[in-house]
Amino acid sequence: MAVVAHLSPLIAMILSAGWLSFLGPLAVWLLFRDRGPLVRNAAASAFNFNITVWVATVAGWICLFTVILIPVAILLWIGAFVLQVVFSLIGAVRANRGEVYRYPMQVPILQ
Repeated sequence: MAVVAHLSPLIAMILSAGWLSFLGPLAVWLLFRDRGPLVRNAAASAFNFNITVWVATVAGWICLFTVILIPVAILLWIGAFVLQVVFSLIGAVRANRGEVYRYPMQVPILQ
């Protein structure tokens, strides 16, 4: 389930264009957090990081509407996408090995 917590944002990114990427880790955290510290940590970390990515995406949309900041919006979207893919894959690989992975740049909401 720890691997699912890390990979579910990538699946949600494809299905919802990135808007619902935090729901997969949240569902894993709500349903399977009592299965052990690895699953709890993986789901909480993935959720926290995806909230950060979601905020960056929304900030990109706000920059887009200001017209002057369109290049900033594009950089935010590309950066959020690349970081999402890279860190989710790293987290999934480490969870598969049984290691705890802490995402960088995450807002600590779930513990």
